[in-house]
Amino acid sequence: MPATTRPSHFGVTLPQIKRTWQEARDTALAIDALKYDSVWVCDHMYGVPNPALPIFEAWSQLAAIAAITEHVELGTLVTPPFFRNVGVLAKQVATIDHVSSGRTIMGLGAGWFPPEFEAYGNPFPTLGQRMRGLDETAQALRALWTEPSVTLDGEHVHLKDAVCEPKPVRTPPILIGGTGEKVLMGIVARHADIWNNMAITQAQLGNKVEVLERRCGEEGRDFGTLTVSQQTVVIIEETEEAARASLAKASKVYGGHMGAGIEEHGIWGTPDRVIECIERHRALGCSSFVIEFFGRDTKVPAELFAETVMPHFRAN
Repeated sequence: MPATTRPSHFGVTLPQIKRTWQEARDTALAIDALKYDSVWVCDHMYGVPNPALPIFEAWSQLAAIAAITEHVELGTLVTPPFFRNVGVLAKQVATIDHVSSGRTIMGLGAGWFPPEFEAYGNPFPTLGQRMRGLDETAQALRALWTEPSVTLDGEHVHLKDAVCEPKPVRTPPILIGGTGEKVLMGIVARHADIWNNMAITQAQLGNKVEVLERRCGEEGRDFGTLTVSQQTVVIIEETEEAARASLAKASKVYGGHMGAGIEEHGIWGTPDRVIECIERHRALGCSSFVIEFFGRDTKVPAELFAETVMPHFRAN
């Protein structure tokens, strides 16, 4: 897989679980002022796996963020199809696209935590059925945003002469997150503008990109039209000693989800080392990064990254 020649895109996840609106607002404003490319929220009903952990509803939060920012794109990482009626979701996203003057990104995934669905009366079918629902949802959303009316009688999505007006300012790019090679990557090849590799499979990025390129060929999709994105923890400190201390803490905090393999395959260290880590990802075809900065206050490492790392990639 040749190195990507696309410009680097740097997005930041906003503080969510057990965080206040003021924290999310202040972080979004700071990220926007620092000229990052995007901000992201996860889409959960509570701070999984613990129902006692509070979290704001994703698209409502993004609507508020859209109204107070000027530059950053806004997306979910990721929205599962079975949380919302697809027509309502299309209208929500189109509305936010107007509030933001065309800055929304539609992040989709199959969903993975059954209690979160079942507690609210939402279906959590088999993996195969969830994949078909994901496929139909991506198809329906793009159609609703681009066609005068839509009729679709699928296994999970049912639309009859459905209209979504006003259309979005721009057709929101569709990001699909996940790593399944047999089914999900076929859905990505058919419908996605962006594929996002999860942090837990960051070590497998190169192999996953090769598989995705093959799947694009099988689907008749030009792989060059697809953006490769990586969800990642970023640990950035001014000194090697401080970076290693934060690395040890992060590995304990994140455990096997975001923390697996950070030292070997993640993005961490002094600014110079962080640049080297990003260059390694770009050599595997990845140009977009959805960053969770390690630290209680996202703004502090985000500022260091913006001052010391981003200029290297903006200049190139």
